[in-house]
Amino acid sequence: MALGSGGGAGRLTVNGLPVSGGFMIGYVHSIYKAPTAEVFTIEGRRFTMRAVLSANESVLDYYALAGARSRTRSGAWMLRLAEPATYEELSLLTTSIGRRTLLAGERCLPLFPEAGAAEVRLAVELTLEARGEPCRPPYDQSLLVNAVEIVP
Repeated sequence: MALGSGGGAGRLTVNGLPVSGGFMIGYVHSIYKAPTAEVFTIEGRRFTMRAVLSANESVLDYYALAGARSRTRSGAWMLRLAEPATYEELSLLTTSIGRRTLLAGERCLPLFPEAGAAEVRLAVELTLEARGEPCRPPYDQSLLVNAVEIVP
């Protein structure tokens, strides 16, 4: 989506990854080794975590959050949060083990370093140059693709 700004047109992005209404933070759960994603919607420059999605139902127990559980058409387990959490920015610790990655549509933006750990700050902003690439395993699976659309 292109938006006008004082310096010209820009795209709504999270850390340079174009987003339209929402995005996910995907990762491989360290205990259950399951592809998992936190699902966010965007309102202005704020983003709200609405759900957790995983291939393994035990990941939902690990979060220990109140909410309604269901299955998606692709067979993933989903926990819709009873009390969504809203952020203007979010700091994350990323590692090559968990492979935290931003997902929007079928585009991905890896957030993790090749080795060790890194701290990453996420924010919604207007950006002239978009980043991202086609998603690779485990984020190319239909289990996680387009999950933003199923969360109101």
